[in-house]
Amino acid sequence: MSENILPQQFQQQSWVKHLTIFDWLYAVAMLVGCVYAYNEYASYMDEYEIGILFLTGASLVGLGWAWKPFRLLFIIVAALSLIAINIYNPAMQALASEGITGQTAIDVLTDDSEKSKFFLKFLISSTSATMWMSALFFMATITYFIELFGRSEFAGKVATAMVWSAVTMGLVGLMVRWFESYLVGSDVGHIPVSNLYEVFILFAIITAMIYLYYEVRYETRAMGGFVLLIISASIGFLLWYHFDKGASEIKPLVPALQSYWMKIHVPANFVGYGAFALASMIGIAFLIKERALRKNPAGLLASRLPATDILDDVMYKSIALGFAFFTIATVLGAMWAAEAWGGYWSWDPKETWALIVWLNYAAWLHMRFTKGWRGAPMAWWAVIGLFVTTFAFLGVNMFLSGLHSYGEL
Repeated sequence: MSENILPQQFQQQSWVKHLTIFDWLYAVAMLVGCVYAYNEYASYMDEYEIGILFLTGASLVGLGWAWKPFRLLFIIVAALSLIAINIYNPAMQALASEGITGQTAIDVLTDDSEKSKFFLKFLISSTSATMWMSALFFMATITYFIELFGRSEFAGKVATAMVWSAVTMGLVGLMVRWFESYLVGSDVGHIPVSNLYEVFILFAIITAMIYLYYEVRYETRAMGGFVLLIISASIGFLLWYHFDKGASEIKPLVPALQSYWMKIHVPANFVGYGAFALASMIGIAFLIKERALRKNPAGLLASRLPATDILDDVMYKSIALGFAFFTIATVLGAMWAAEAWGGYWSWDPKETWALIVWLNYAAWLHMRFTKGWRGAPMAWWAVIGLFVTTFAFLGVNMFLSGLHSYGEL
């Protein structure tokens, strides 16, 4: 009698056979999009950036296969972004014939009621889309708490729709801003992850997307209000930065940022920041749930918030995800530093605090894996980690100076 000694994963049906025709059509669409972008913009890219383009396309295929809702999000973002570009092109050409170009022309199109296009002015210019994103995140925060305390399933569905809409508008805002930067000048154009204004938009989008995944995965919206609080706080800073500092103006990159490394280092960093921020807010929800169970197990919060095991699992998975991407970002940052400044590590304040963040979450994961720590101590640790991460993200730029001083307020 023979025994099947193949590992279990090889005894199962190949995951490729589970892909549908829609999965393959989506993959083909991504390939076509990458080829189109290459044909249109190859003159602006070096060999590294071309590699980033196609690796990004492959990553989007994998994400769309693993998380089906992402495909519809991507299609809508692409459609709205292309609409904005197709409105901009002839309008900018018309203004150029009048001698109006660059940032001035963009301002005319989005501010002058006689010359601007309705959709650009009120919906899908980079600034308009960002304002829609901000409003939707604020409203979603309130609506999630209405769902939590009012036991309203309808309010929960509305809140989820608002978050998806906010993510859509935020991504459209970044994509259109990318295009607008090239309208300002071909030597000005750059991916919109170069300053605090742009990365705060990115942070809100990434944090919200990670949350939406867990909302579907665990079939609960009760965590939404807590996670949206940190997103709304970041939006509050973004709006202050926009209106008080005029931060939405597109400016040329400083020489240190004119590198393909920025295109991969910064997004990876902010997957880490977003996941860590989400974990901290889940930690707060965990502590509230645990306290509610002790005081009144039949109370509203004790009954409405997810089980502590679920909250603990989301917290752990978020930190694990964030740690993986933050590690990648730190390695990429060291390689970028070697190219830009001649050394992999210089103990610059930003680098030092990035190391502190990394060590903090490395210790968190180590204690969970080796000592089996769970529950309230780890939740408190995650909450405290938010303050460490916030200082590394923002405090260093506000209070310290160094090689990363181009990111200061």
